Amino acid sequence: MPLNVSIDRAAKTPLTEQIRASIGAAIESGVLKPGARLPSWLDLAAQLGVSRGTVRAAYEMLVDAQFVVASRADGTRVCDRPALPAREETPPRETPFMELYREFTAGPAIFQLGVPAHESLPARLFSQIRSHAMRSEMRGSIQYPDPRGELELRRVVAAYVAIARGIECLPSQVIITSGFAGGLGLLLQTLGIGGRKAWIEDPGFPFSRKGLELAGLVPVPVPVDASGMDVEQGLRLAPDAGVALVTPGQHAPLGVTLSLPRRLSLLDWAAQNNAWIIEDDYLSELQLESRAAPALASLDRNGRVVHIGSFSKTISPALRLGFLIAPPALAPRLGEVAACLSPAPGPAVQLATAEFMQQGHYLRHLRRAKRLYRSQRDELLSALKERPLGADICSAGLAVLLRLPAGTPDVSIVREASMFGMSPGALSPWYLDQAQASSGILLGIATSSRRELERCCDRLDEIVGRFVEG
Repeated sequence: MPLNVSIDRAAKTPLTEQIRASIGAAIESGVLKPGARLPSWLDLAAQLGVSRGTVRAAYEMLVDAQFVVASRADGTRVCDRPALPAREETPPRETPFMELYREFTAGPAIFQLGVPAHESLPARLFSQIRSHAMRSEMRGSIQYPDPRGELELRRVVAAYVAIARGIECLPSQVIITSGFAGGLGLLLQTLGIGGRKAWIEDPGFPFSRKGLELAGLVPVPVPVDASGMDVEQGLRLAPDAGVALVTPGQHAPLGVTLSLPRRLSLLDWAAQNNAWIIEDDYLSELQLESRAAPALASLDRNGRVVHIGSFSKTISPALRLGFLIAPPALAPRLGEVAACLSPAPGPAVQLATAEFMQQGHYLRHLRRAKRLYRSQRDELLSALKERPLGADICSAGLAVLLRLPAGTPDVSIVREASMFGMSPGALSPWYLDQAQASSGILLGIATSSRRELERCCDRLDEIVGRFVEG
């Protein structure tokens, strides 16, 4: 029977593969029915103007894939195959969490949270270092890398946290992870405390809260005030909790620092109850007003604090690179779980980051970024104060928080702002206890556009005014 096979001699795909793919597609789509006879090698080769060997090789590939069967007596015929199920006309609906995730990570756009300023990073320099690391990786011996991460980066991280965060640790206590989420997932797999209660800050990062839930933990919202998580409230709500997840350096999203008395109270609770403290070092390196407070892990004397850091806010979230500092007794178990379930990212990005830090570029980059962010924050605060919406604003880490009257639909305001090239964050989804949720808008400083600042503030003022008055 005639067979419509198309080939493109200018394409990079070999002719054999083109013939195999064309016939295979005809069989899968039902154009060639089971039992249909294919042309002989000679006939199809003459039809296409290719060698018999090319067609023969394509037929042999189809035989190997059980698309056709060949015999001397009966030629080459299409095999019996199960009918393909009908394709769904519409893709499956996103879950509410994935819709929230998509809204949080939409961008790039003005006022977007959680990403660094593009102009602050020496991108060309980092790209050159990364390209060199990639070439070195390809020239190196073919072997599995250390699942805990490259020793060079673990050494650099151990030295860095000793100076910048006050944490004394050995490289063996450092585990390189796929960002903060990778570190949290690795840790929760290792601890194996599913079914226990977990203190979380309220408001607190929704993705971390979801991560605890997926690990089988029961989040218990603990209020946050000007001194950080209210540990006394946590003791009243769930003294038997197995873990507490906190952002003590700069709370997400309010930007407050956990006070020393509460740090000590939290450490005492963990030690007395064999509970764990997960320290999310959110933005602590980017304290804009003064030197960052020492990490909570630097005060730990009982091995109950696991410190998780990330390069997402300081270099780029695209790296998906972070690190975990484990107490000495927990580090070996974490290494085992990393080896079997959650190994570190590829060596090239690790080695590039290690060199970037070793050569002093990282600290210089942080200094430049902090100067830029201070300037952009001050300009944003000044622009907002000139408008009616600036009646209740404050600095909140790397964001400016615009508080709204109770009941104002901040999520709706954010969605409307997105239609004008802005991507601020709504405050209310950060609360687990929606009965206590406050309404507000979080405006990212790092992505605050100086050129578009006046226009965006005018538009935001108009949108907020319409919802508040309505």
